[in-house]
Amino acid sequence: MRRIKPVMTILILAALPAWAQQGWSLQDCINYALQNNIQIQKNRISEEQGEVTLWQNQGALFPSLSFSTNQSMGFRPFEETTAIVQNGQVTSTSNKVTYQGSYGLNAQWTVWNGGINRKNVESQKLQNEITQLATAQSELSIQEQIAQLYVQIMYTKEAKHVNEMLLETAQSQYERGKEMFEQGQIAKADVIQLEAQLESAKYDVVSSESQIANYKRQLKALLELELTTPFDVSGDVPDDEKVLDLVPSAEEAYERALATRPEIRSAELSVDAADLNLDIAKRGFLPSLGVSASLGDSHFSASQKDTGEQMKTNLNASAGVTVSVPIFDNRRNRSNVKQAKLQQANSRLDLQDRKNTLSSTIEQYWINANTQQQNFLAAKTRVKGQQASYELLNEQFKNGLKNVVDVLQGRDNLISAEQAMLQSKYMTLLNIQLLKFYTGESINL
Repeated sequence: MRRIKPVMTILILAALPAWAQQGWSLQDCINYALQNNIQIQKNRISEEQGEVTLWQNQGALFPSLSFSTNQSMGFRPFEETTAIVQNGQVTSTSNKVTYQGSYGLNAQWTVWNGGINRKNVESQKLQNEITQLATAQSELSIQEQIAQLYVQIMYTKEAKHVNEMLLETAQSQYERGKEMFEQGQIAKADVIQLEAQLESAKYDVVSSESQIANYKRQLKALLELELTTPFDVSGDVPDDEKVLDLVPSAEEAYERALATRPEIRSAELSVDAADLNLDIAKRGFLPSLGVSASLGDSHFSASQKDTGEQMKTNLNASAGVTVSVPIFDNRRNRSNVKQAKLQQANSRLDLQDRKNTLSSTIEQYWINANTQQQNFLAAKTRVKGQQASYELLNEQFKNGLKNVVDVLQGRDNLISAEQAMLQSKYMTLLNIQLLKFYTGESINL
């Protein structure tokens, strides 16, 4: 049993593309998710179901034709011989067992039902387009989530690297502290503080590793990758030029998003569909016209004529026209009209709600991008100062010129500055890219 896991890992690696084995870029993740994400696949199935429904609604415009037959046997053991007239011919029931067959060919066609059938076709076409837009919206949402998680992984990897460097420094300080204690230069309490600093630095590294693993788990879930599938990202550390890129105008981004985002177009089509459904509901008050035709034949074993003669004699055809005028329908049509009007009002509110949500989302990304960009510029200056100060404190501590409290305070200040710079760096990059993404551009980290 212990050999199964390595074998399964080899098989999984072989099934993955070469780039996936070396590390996933952001575009690799997006491409893979668009093909394998379960929700997107379900949406595509819904698109196909809509096409089938449209095909069915179009079929309602044409006549229907059906064939039916009935074959039966009868047995009357105690009945005396009787002559009866059936279908215009004399039939004897003296037979103990009788056999009868009938055949029918029926055609029906709804010529006019207020135009509801044609309107149903138009309505389904609108619904199919809405379903396609739902798929597009799912694809954009997946890309947005992937970008957020991908940036979090990259950010946490850099944070881990910073923590690892601080761990090396804490280890060096602890070793130097023990030497100074043995030489009588510092107290035992100072060594204990340095040891606590070392353990804290180790904890920070482990915590970063845990965060990376959790973000990877969430990203693998979006990609529909299994637990045993090896996974890592291969994104490059962004340069300052990309982070300091010009932030798009919120107003321009919103105007472009209104014209391109599928959730807005879907809401607009839902309004059109609600208007059409109201029109369909009102047509329920109109009369309907239908035509029908049938062709039938039969034969009976107790007849005095043979089967062929019976089939010739019993052949019959009919045709008819049906006109239906609704007079009182238990308030069904009036209720349908009222429900359609309520749905119409609701769809208009949904459209406005989606516009408001889009406006708020874009404004939030714009605020975040500007704020984090300014924070990044300030954080860079602060890190330089804290780095120089900490290096000086560390050197002075090794020479016995600074105590443990000064070193710990300098370390805390540097950690805070490094983390603030990294966070503002990646959050600026993410928010700028998402702002551009809402205007129709691709995410490019």
